[in-house]
Amino acid sequence: MKKVLFSVLILVMTAGAANAQATKYCIIDSRYILEKLDDYKDAQTKLDNISKTWQEEIDAKMLEVDKMYKSYQAERPMLSDEMRKKREDEIVAKEKAAKDLQKQRFGYEGDLFKKRQEYVKPIQDRVFNAVQKMASQRAFDLVLDKAGGVTLFYADPKLDRSDDVLKIMGLNK
Repeated sequence: MKKVLFSVLILVMTAGAANAQATKYCIIDSRYILEKLDDYKDAQTKLDNISKTWQEEIDAKMLEVDKMYKSYQAERPMLSDEMRKKREDEIVAKEKAAKDLQKQRFGYEGDLFKKRQEYVKPIQDRVFNAVQKMASQRAFDLVLDKAGGVTLFYADPKLDRSDDVLKIMGLNK
């Protein structure tokens, strides 16, 4: 997929170059840039510590569920049907609570995601603004990021032809 995207991007750039002027582009490594920033390292350390604490909390709850289950298995033959049902419900409720906590902490848009937004997003925004400023000063039309495969990091808005595509599709603004 990335190779196809990169090929299309190169094709667009060469087609654009055939028009009036060549598209100027450069490549950056955002991971390299971020790793050079002390506040990013600090933010990552904070996130790692928070994550470790939360994971230990969840592991303790799951261990408690496991102990409850083993205890139940050992005592099951001696329990009445009513007591079995009650203990099973308790175990299921504890396990559900532990999984809900795990989802709350680590799930999509969970607490870790929010902390990452709080700690890392401002740093990433600073990097983006610096890249945008550099691109404007040096007249780059596109900035590609090689950190996670080749990704379009910045594009001069004048190159965006989305509205032209919508017009061709009959979806005028």
